[in-house]
Amino acid sequence: MATNLAMTLVEAFSGLTALKYGKELIIFIISMFPILELRGGLIAATLLGLSGLPSFIICFIGNIIPIPFILWLITPIFNRLKKTKLFSGIVNKLERKAMSKKDQIEKLQYIGLLLFVGIPLPGTGAWTGCLIAALLDMDKKKSMLYAILGVLLAGVIMMILSFGILDNIIH
Repeated sequence: MATNLAMTLVEAFSGLTALKYGKELIIFIISMFPILELRGGLIAATLLGLSGLPSFIICFIGNIIPIPFILWLITPIFNRLKKTKLFSGIVNKLERKAMSKKDQIEKLQYIGLLLFVGIPLPGTGAWTGCLIAALLDMDKKKSMLYAILGVLLAGVIMMILSFGILDNIIH
């Protein structure tokens, strides 16, 4: 699923490749997307023929940029949106979906957050992990640190997969 979505976004943003650092911009943008995050950015980097370490750094930065915004702003935004007729159902659904995955984080706290963000499985990652941490009212500074460490772990795992296995399949 992530590979197909990354491929679709690479095609959608293909016009950016005409820019000097267009390929790098594509993987940076993809790394900020929920669902795909750094994992999708590294898959896209492989598809675009970019080098491993520079791609890792670009995707890492792209993936950690949303973390403080989610931790500090999502709860007030959700609380405000829940008061509206138009968005209350969507927000409640997002909260229920995120909280259905809270067990690992709730049980292991910050190590659970690190593992939730860092082990690249469907439905995990910095966006969901930070949303859960915010909804559980965990310490924001500690959550940010452990989420960033989780992104680093996910990056190492995905570098092995994307620039090892996937790269060998493509080339």
